[in-house]
Amino acid sequence: MSWRLSVGDTGAGTRRRARGRVARSGIGAVAGLLLLSGCTGQDLGLPTGASSDTDPTAQLWLGAWVAAGVVGIFTFGLIIWAPLRYRRRSEDEIPAQVRYNLPIEVLYTVAPIIVVLVFFFHTIQTDSDIQPTAEPTHTVQVLGQRWSWAFTYLDEDATNGESVYSVGSTAERPTLMLPVNETVQIELRSQDVIHSFWVPAFLYKQDLVPGRENSFSITPTREGTYEGRCSELCGLYHSRMLFTLEVVDRDTYDAHLQDLQAAGNVGNADGASITRDISGLDEEAGSSEDGAEQ
Repeated sequence: MSWRLSVGDTGAGTRRRARGRVARSGIGAVAGLLLLSGCTGQDLGLPTGASSDTDPTAQLWLGAWVAAGVVGIFTFGLIIWAPLRYRRRSEDEIPAQVRYNLPIEVLYTVAPIIVVLVFFFHTIQTDSDIQPTAEPTHTVQVLGQRWSWAFTYLDEDATNGESVYSVGSTAERPTLMLPVNETVQIELRSQDVIHSFWVPAFLYKQDLVPGRENSFSITPTREGTYEGRCSELCGLYHSRMLFTLEVVDRDTYDAHLQDLQAAGNVGNADGASITRDISGLDEEAGSSEDGAEQ
């Protein structure tokens, strides 16, 4: 009898030690995540921000990663703990057969809803924070077409109110030049299929949809040269639909526009006008039906 008691005590002690190790591991993981919350986006691989909107966006991503880490550790901890805690300990033992557990069912129903609502709240708040508050000083029309870009600088003072443009190709990527610390309105149009204008250093992208005019405002805050690309699969040479973004001082920006004017790149880039007239829109569909009736 005494031998069996000692074995039982040893088993209980082993289980207590195992639970202690699990608890310490969980505490260590949570502490690591709390330390992680003090990191910046650059510490976790995000590019260094180049606009006024990057900090709120980076903080949103960082918070999402921390929250996902906490949920993941909790979930996988339960997955590992449950079979260890309720495993069959002898061949004669029959585990308790439970048809339902109301507290657990409430937990896995309510907890995900709370998590989604928290994510939704912070996403809406961040979106509100990055909305433009200043009137744009410049307007640039971005035309996406398979598989390159065209940039039209509209009604610029440096060119006496004339619009000028630059274009590129898959062999020669175009350059979009923006002045530092000045708000720019980016108007997005597509000539053929859906593209997506993306500058990783801005931590922001937006789609170009045929027949629809999308736009956003951005204020570049750091001079330098950055990569830009299409982030929407758009066909055979999608991977070559690249451009270069240069954020420069105002004098360099004005000189660039004047160079385009001197080169004869005056007006809108070729094709920009037809992006407002896409086959399949309601007006065209109506005119087609009228023609068919005649």
